[in-house]
Amino acid sequence: MFSSFHTASRRHFLAAVAALGVLVLGSRASGQTQRFSRQIVIDAAQDLAEQAFSLPPPVSDALLALDYDKYRSIRYRKKAAIWGNTPTRFSIELFAPGNLYGSGVDISVVENGEAFPVPVRSDTFEAQTPEIAKLVATVGQVAGFRLHYPLNRDDYEDEFVVFQGASYFRAVSQGQSYGLSARGLAIDVAEASGEEFPIFRKFWIERPSSRADSIVVHALLDSPSVAGAYRFGIYPDTPTRMDVDVTLFARRPLRHIGLGALTSMYLFGSMDATSRPDYRSAVHDSNGLAMHTGAGEYLWRPLNNPDDLQVSAFMDENPKGFGLIQRNRKLEDFQDLEANYQSRPSAWVSPRGNWGKGHVALVEIPTRAETNDNIVAYWRPRLPVLPGMPFSFAYQLSWPDDRQLPDAIARVQRSAYGLMLGGQYPQMVIDYVGLPAGVLLQDIDFEVGFSKGSLIEIIVQPGGFHGARVFVSFDAGGATATEIRLQPKFKGAAIGETWLYRWLAA
Repeated sequence: MFSSFHTASRRHFLAAVAALGVLVLGSRASGQTQRFSRQIVIDAAQDLAEQAFSLPPPVSDALLALDYDKYRSIRYRKKAAIWGNTPTRFSIELFAPGNLYGSGVDISVVENGEAFPVPVRSDTFEAQTPEIAKLVATVGQVAGFRLHYPLNRDDYEDEFVVFQGASYFRAVSQGQSYGLSARGLAIDVAEASGEEFPIFRKFWIERPSSRADSIVVHALLDSPSVAGAYRFGIYPDTPTRMDVDVTLFARRPLRHIGLGALTSMYLFGSMDATSRPDYRSAVHDSNGLAMHTGAGEYLWRPLNNPDDLQVSAFMDENPKGFGLIQRNRKLEDFQDLEANYQSRPSAWVSPRGNWGKGHVALVEIPTRAETNDNIVAYWRPRLPVLPGMPFSFAYQLSWPDDRQLPDAIARVQRSAYGLMLGGQYPQMVIDYVGLPAGVLLQDIDFEVGFSKGSLIEIIVQPGGFHGARVFVSFDAGGATATEIRLQPKFKGAAIGETWLYRWLAA
């Protein structure tokens, strides 16, 4: 999907901006305003792509040297909250640069079609010492922002969206706590040449009306390989959702990009209990990759914390959706009273328009700590994005508890791994819930296949909530890895998620 733009109008805009002394890439607080539209962001991205990439200026060494506690003590003053005392139901609070956030971004607010920069003054943040507050004000930029809205009750504005760091952002729905993150764009993930991390250089945030229940954020993305214009239509709800419209301008051929990129953490769970002593039952922000293919098949792939980097590709054409899901929703699933993993959101990407041929990529990175995000999922187009031609795509990103399934499709509620009773053969245990009413268990065909190895036996037992527990025992035949596929069918039609897994020898 490509779009074209009028170069003449873009040049006219840039000339007008230059005459006013306003920098497209981040006007410092000057009090000046400029007419705003989404086309301005698109034009700015196109102009960026025609120039060599330049790193944003770093913040001072003193701010970078702040430890975690000192950085966390820098707080945005509540009285300075943007729109905090106005009729709109939304407000914006800013994050200070420093610690892990080594460069700043510029933020402008759009009201009545006019954009004006948000200033950073000595009284914008409060810190442990006046010296730290002064250092932050000297930067004149912020590390990101968060949006507030009365999500859980009418008399309190909850923080529900955060944009901070590179092109990362995350959100929550009603009753949830922060977990996995999304990215504006992924480039060269797990490539030997190294991954490239694009950044958002500037944001424009439109002020909603007093009655509005949604807010619009625009962002200018930049990296050595590409520049892009982003529009986020954000709707706090159950679930919170975002309509994302993107136009990219490549500086070089982009052969490996990730659209709708998601990043999460999986340390251990029922599939691979930790070898280290841990009082908890599981530790993860997500426990499965779910997909709805262009052909209409519903897939479920449990996540893994492997000993070595693992990359999986699920080929498709015009996918209907994919996401990283946190399917465990009870405290006893985790036994962690502080982290509240059971309330972490899932994230679901629904492409708008046809995304063509490509594959959903799943990258699983070994980790020994729950503080490391080690799971990445995204759509990788088969065709490269080339310089000289804008590349546009759109999707809806929602933050539900789980993905929705038709009534006729059973859900994989739990997956576990062990050894066959009385033997040393590997055994997978898959629990399905919500099998279609009126279908007898003995009439269901559980089709199973292996890329390597062979089936020893399959046993099916009745489960709760009109479900089934399926035991799959197999002989890997000496293989160090095999791809397993299980699908329940009734009269030739799928009646449950297709369960996929990459078994790795110990």
